[in-house]
Amino acid sequence: MYEIIAAPDDYAIGALEEGFGHRKINFPDDKRKKWADEIGVFVEKLDDLSEKAKGLQKILMSDAGITATPASLKIFKVQLFKINDALAIALNLAEKLESEIIKKQVD
Repeated sequence: MYEIIAAPDDYAIGALEEGFGHRKINFPDDKRKKWADEIGVFVEKLDDLSEKAKGLQKILMSDAGITATPASLKIFKVQLFKINDALAIALNLAEKLESEIIKKQVD
């Protein structure tokens, strides 16, 4: 058995606590399935991103000539930084969420 211990205050969404209290509830099977399907969509997007990154790496590591303007190289670099920053934020958030799903001992 697992328990999700994520606290709304830790995510600056304290308004979610209003009216819900801190009583533990079971995560309904139909909602779990829906959430699992949504996470599957995330997985597909991450797989697509990985494939795009591998393709880009292959192009940059190849011996093929590449021409660009200084402005296009700057834009390219900025976009890569944006992707990297977004991934870093997403990974940090995923790690936090993962740490908030704990395995409970069943007596």
